Amino acid sequence: MIGDQSDVFNRLKQLLPPSWFGSVSPLLDGVLSGYAWASSFVYSLYSYAKLQTRIKTATDGWLDLIAADYLGTTLQRAANQSDTSFRARILANILRERATRNGVIKVLEDLTGRTPVIFEPARPLDTGAYGTYTYAGNTGATMGYNVAGAYGSLMLPFQSFITAFRPVGSGIPNIAGYGVSMGAYSTPSQIEYASMDMIIQAVHDSDIYAAVDSVAPAGDILWTRIE
Repeated sequence: MIGDQSDVFNRLKQLLPPSWFGSVSPLLDGVLSGYAWASSFVYSLYSYAKLQTRIKTATDGWLDLIAADYLGTTLQRAANQSDTSFRARILANILRERATRNGVIKVLEDLTGRTPVIFEPARPLDTGAYGTYTYAGNTGATMGYNVAGAYGSLMLPFQSFITAFRPVGSGIPNIAGYGVSMGAYSTPSQIEYASMDMIIQAVHDSDIYAAVDSVAPAGDILWTRIE
């Protein structure tokens, strides 16, 4: 392999005139092996440092430093998260669409796995209108009593009402609900008071608010509720 001890050793030996030494030279090989080990170690450091100069190849704590440099404290590595997964999140957030309706939808889908409901009072596509139709050729009205649509208002410019949804949690391992027993062979039953912080991969409400704020257009008001 390029740069390992054997490779460096062979390169050093090839630089020496073949007439100087015999076909068997244990003392020379020992000296060259020492140089080869040191040189291969330096080369491994160089190769590692080279990886850290690009986000797509960075590893270990360097990815955490990159996230801090570009995104501050808004994006941190999750517990036991791999470099590959964390790198994908960093790239997604650096290149994220912002200041658009679709940007809000995308960031909440990435965070919670669920599509939010967004209503803009000044957007006809959200409010519907009398005498219009849902789809071409469809006779269904887009607004009316007991029909899809909502009351719009031009008195609320640059404002949106967002309903975000918490992700479907995976629960708390080995803790059952009231009246439910988890006891079985090789499966002990546990009784314990639980809290929201114990839910695996929990996304806190503060994370959802922060996600919306991170892509919100300057000067707009995004009223957000969480269900």
